[in-house]
Amino acid sequence: MAASFLHGVEVMEVTSGPTPVTVVKSAVIGLIGTAPIWDVSNPPAVQTPVLVSSAVDAAQFGPLIKGYTIPYALAAIQAQGAGQVIVVNVFNPAVHVSAVAATPYTFPTTGADAGQIDLGHMGVSQVVVTSDPAGTTYTAGSDYTLDAVNGIITLVAGGRISAGATVLVSFDYADPTKVADSDIIGTFTNGAYSGLQALKTTYGTMGFFAKILIAPGYSQNSDVASALTTMAGTLRAMALIDSAPGTASATAIANRGTAGAAFDTSSNRAILCYPQQIFVDNGIDPTTGAPVNANSVAPYSQYVAGAMAAKDLAQGYWWSPSNTQFEGTLGPDVPLYASIIDPNSDVNTLNSEGIVTVFNSFGTGLRVWGNRSAAFPTSTAPDNFISIRRTMDVIEDSVELAMLQFIDQPISNALITAILASVNAFLRSLIQRGALVGGSATFDPAQNPPTQVAAGQLVFDIDVMPPPPAERISFNVTIDTNLLQQLGQSNPLGAGLSAAAGAGF
Repeated sequence: MAASFLHGVEVMEVTSGPTPVTVVKSAVIGLIGTAPIWDVSNPPAVQTPVLVSSAVDAAQFGPLIKGYTIPYALAAIQAQGAGQVIVVNVFNPAVHVSAVAATPYTFPTTGADAGQIDLGHMGVSQVVVTSDPAGTTYTAGSDYTLDAVNGIITLVAGGRISAGATVLVSFDYADPTKVADSDIIGTFTNGAYSGLQALKTTYGTMGFFAKILIAPGYSQNSDVASALTTMAGTLRAMALIDSAPGTASATAIANRGTAGAAFDTSSNRAILCYPQQIFVDNGIDPTTGAPVNANSVAPYSQYVAGAMAAKDLAQGYWWSPSNTQFEGTLGPDVPLYASIIDPNSDVNTLNSEGIVTVFNSFGTGLRVWGNRSAAFPTSTAPDNFISIRRTMDVIEDSVELAMLQFIDQPISNALITAILASVNAFLRSLIQRGALVGGSATFDPAQNPPTQVAAGQLVFDIDVMPPPPAERISFNVTIDTNLLQQLGQSNPLGAGLSAAAGAGF
């Protein structure tokens, strides 16, 4: 506050000009699933959002082990080359287990596994080893050692278990099939968020929300698909919904109108991903501990999510994810006829029903194919285009968050001018980048009567038009017989022949 009396000179610094609007992140994937982290004695953070920006970050969620979705999804996303992932692991090694009652096992006396028992499961806990018949309970450390990760019991020399003995072993083993849809969907209970609901907390902890939501392995279930779509509306995100493995294209289309099916939605925040993908599975079989080394099937959503994030960073969120090549698969798990000139092709028929699919033709590689959300064909509004809906989300989020610095300032012409200058500068930058065809922010006094302004409320209008994708390119081709008049005119070869004929050749 300036002094009431000053015999001298003072300088007061005044900030003028538009305040920059910071663009929110669009290339952030929210991944809900299961990870093979099994240390019950020191359980990992379960139900806690974790930011993954690199392969090093991804390693904390364990190796590729069949049945666990997070490591496979992270590998698929990172194969596309870019993008951050907010991961919520819902697998709890103390809860999601199956129990094996006391079962006889015999320690081999010869071979590479002499003195060892393989329990046939990875991630074991609550192990109890007794004599057979029961009567003596053996002690870990002095009678045997336990490799809980690999499910291996090894004799300790000098212990009470003799070589070649048969023992009874009871134990629990980590079982991802015990994870229910309700675990993926999550809740808000006793002040804590879990599952998908935990993504609501990330703006407060990380400064941004996920904008591409996936739950591979679960999103083909209608309850999970519905929850993903609802959360997408809350976060201004897109929910990627999968079909079940081996779904025929006719069935996928029929599921658009089948009550209870995951594809039965007209939300402009749902992207229907079909079909699932074949890939070379280099993971571990948890029942044998051996590499799978065989072809397996994986949800398409994780590849689409990675391709979307990479394209956002390379070209911009206003570019459609369609016609983007993706890596890491051998192709769809059902045959699809792809053509850009045949409207009756499988891929065109699927697109016409609001389903994003895979394009693969001679020399094209595998490409994400489809511009429309599940809102199409029910809705013909421009925001049934995925790129337009996402562009509108970025604009709305960015403008809203930028207004925090203006909230609670005294209402004046200067405040109105500053807000308009900031938003219009932002819109002009988007026009220059190609994210908008045009756009402007205005203040209409008619929408701001004195009684409303007196209540501390201001209303502004923002008119924008993101560029639609060039989904269809047509040519009118005419056979013009008049062009035959050009024959023989200004033709050097024809002129030479005429000269030669005149010379007597």
